[in-house]
Amino acid sequence: MTPHTQQILKDVLNLPPVDRAELVEKILASFEFPADKDIDNAWAKEAEDRIDAFDQGDIGSTPASDVFKEIDHQANK
Repeated sequence: MTPHTQQILKDVLNLPPVDRAELVEKILASFEFPADKDIDNAWAKEAEDRIDAFDQGDIGSTPASDVFKEIDHQANK
């Protein structure tokens, strides 16, 4: 990494998390990913399959509050 790039990284790491995330998204969007369409289609199909399974009673759901509590629990181990 060049000294200029290292300075940019240092500056970016001092940004709030939301700003860093937005910056990462913009940087990633600047690359061309030809397989993105295939990946997007696969995720869309997976989402539809999960919705169908939920609607048919094949799978259940978990309240978001429980999910976030578990994430906090795992992060504080």
